[in-house]
Amino acid sequence: MEAKDEVVPRGRRVRRQVKWGLYAVGLVLIFEYLVLPQLAGARKSVNLLGRINIAYVVAGVVLEAAALVSYSQLTHTVLHHEGPRRSRLLRINLSSLAVSHIMPGGTAPGTAVAYRLLTQSGVTGADAGFALAMQGVGSALVLNSILWSALLVSVFLHGYNPLYAVAAGAGVVLMGLFATVVVALTRGRNRSIEIIRRWAAHVPFLDGDMVAVQLHRVAERLGQFLAERQLLTRAVGWAAAFWLLDAASLFVFIAALGKIVPPVDLLVAYGLAQVLAVIPITPSGLGVIEGVLIPTLAGFGVPRETAILGVLGYRLVNFWLTIPAGGIAYLSLRFSGEGWRQRLRHARDEVVSLDDDTVRPTPEALSAEG
Repeated sequence: MEAKDEVVPRGRRVRRQVKWGLYAVGLVLIFEYLVLPQLAGARKSVNLLGRINIAYVVAGVVLEAAALVSYSQLTHTVLHHEGPRRSRLLRINLSSLAVSHIMPGGTAPGTAVAYRLLTQSGVTGADAGFALAMQGVGSALVLNSILWSALLVSVFLHGYNPLYAVAAGAGVVLMGLFATVVVALTRGRNRSIEIIRRWAAHVPFLDGDMVAVQLHRVAERLGQFLAERQLLTRAVGWAAAFWLLDAASLFVFIAALGKIVPPVDLLVAYGLAQVLAVIPITPSGLGVIEGVLIPTLAGFGVPRETAILGVLGYRLVNFWLTIPAGGIAYLSLRFSGEGWRQRLRHARDEVVSLDDDTVRPTPEALSAEG
């Protein structure tokens, strides 16, 4: 028995080491073949800093902040009156972004953090899972729609590029999977849930009946969500606002260096980078986005030095600044809950009572002194 118990942790350690080894290899390959070649002319780009337009930089930061607010509005919409306040949702999204920007594995670690923070904020597990799934998949579908629209125009303007087919193919796979899930949970709900229940019953640490109950709740929410056209329209609108505002921030950072990129070209480069960044190798596409954006923008006529500096400035705000902002947001969530308020209130009352007992003499002491 002892030998068997030792094998399981050892196997887990081996799998964990293999996983982190693959992540390390992926990071090395990405930086070797995507990032480093693009940064070869970074020294020349430094000369452009003296000509940068500070007002445009401020506008880029404001646009990025507006994109984050739009994403929180999307979360609020898909929760449909069952979530916390918008300010709390903004802090939850910032916290999840910070984790996604630190941990490898794409957006999965950040989604897990967002799920835990939502459930701690009073949202049921099924509603939180549904909201996060709709938010992630829905925004990805909107991104692909924006990219496809830009690709159609770009093909007529610049001709065909093999990279377009890769991005369009990834979008087709994503939409096909989403359509399959929607059909399975709406038209064939009972049969699909029963199949998943039987499968979950054979998985360790999973309760098949509990999984089936949660899936029924998710299927009901999905049906209600799709039936409310106005709610669906608002969700699509906020998702589009998020992507377009984020792309506008990139546009402004490049414009700050004196180069105006045609909107269609910018959306093609931006969409290609964001679609390829979903590969869960680096934290939130770190290295992939830079490695795709810079050469694509250079291919559309943006000077290479301008593309390098503009993309790095955009990523400084889009990726790196959200890490400390998310850390501050997470701490504010931890210390703003009712439990922490009650603890601080109780601690203050105890201190006051101790002071009162120390300062105020008792009636027996007064009579003894008399």
